[in-house]
Amino acid sequence: MRTGEKQSFAGRVREELIRLPAGKPCCMLSEISALTQTSGHLSFRGGGWFSVSYRLEDAGAARRLFQLLRKRLNVKPMLHFTQTARLGGRRTCVLTLTGEDARTLLDALHMTETDERGQIHLRRTVPRHPMTRQCCRRAFLRGTFLGAGTVTNPEKGYHFEWKAEDEHLPGVLEKLLEKCGLPFHTYERMGQRVVYLKGAQQIADVLALMGAGQSVLELENIRIRKQLRAAAVRAANCDEHNGERMLDAAQKQAEAIRQISLKQGLFTLPRTLQDLARLRLENPDLSLKELGEMLDPPVGKSGVNHRMRRLMEIAGEI
Repeated sequence: MRTGEKQSFAGRVREELIRLPAGKPCCMLSEISALTQTSGHLSFRGGGWFSVSYRLEDAGAARRLFQLLRKRLNVKPMLHFTQTARLGGRRTCVLTLTGEDARTLLDALHMTETDERGQIHLRRTVPRHPMTRQCCRRAFLRGTFLGAGTVTNPEKGYHFEWKAEDEHLPGVLEKLLEKCGLPFHTYERMGQRVVYLKGAQQIADVLALMGAGQSVLELENIRIRKQLRAAAVRAANCDEHNGERMLDAAQKQAEAIRQISLKQGLFTLPRTLQDLARLRLENPDLSLKELGEMLDPPVGKSGVNHRMRRLMEIAGEI
């Protein structure tokens, strides 16, 4: 970041993730696997030897990867910088592993195999590491964000996405997001498949999963300010008494849902309650009837009222 330049929201998320502890050995390998898929490049050097290089524009992410490789695999990558004039002189950090160090990495990621004659062969597979544990899935999401993710400024909109050169990564991310209960979307951009999340709550959930707690609080504060501004504008155009009563009830409902989100995550709720909870958080000034019309399929006011009472009961139990 240039001197005097204000850091973006995405930059603050990255800084928070970079400062997190490395975690358990299984989590470190999951994060290394993610960074290898998003930023790693494999080269054949002859004689059965390979080299692996990582290109990262974020010096902090490169420093974290260096530390992960040293601590988890006891390898020492070589570091140098490249500079591209067409990108405004931006420097790129390049980490390179060769010889035995590269072999150690490829073995750890299950990318090599040895035949009966003792010769080493590269398996036709992507870097992989079992992610049966929740902690490993969190670490993998963290690594993919550092290598190929971005998030817009919540003041302007809610959009979180991953874009990578590896053609297998979108499929891995989709399965992982499904296990985490996060609704995602995909589209093609310049021949590459992009996986993205829309909506403040979904973005808050994925930030929390990655371990960016401070960023979640910042996003929530921005969202509340935006909601209050929108609610004030709409309240000015409706009946004062009914509008205040409806907004007061809606704010209590939104606060209860936020408590559920912070304590256990909305993805733990049944799908019918998840959908209503996300709609209430994103539309704190709408009536229950209007929320029901936005559901798919639409639900009547009494049905919405029943689901909302269940959400308030869950919040009360927490």
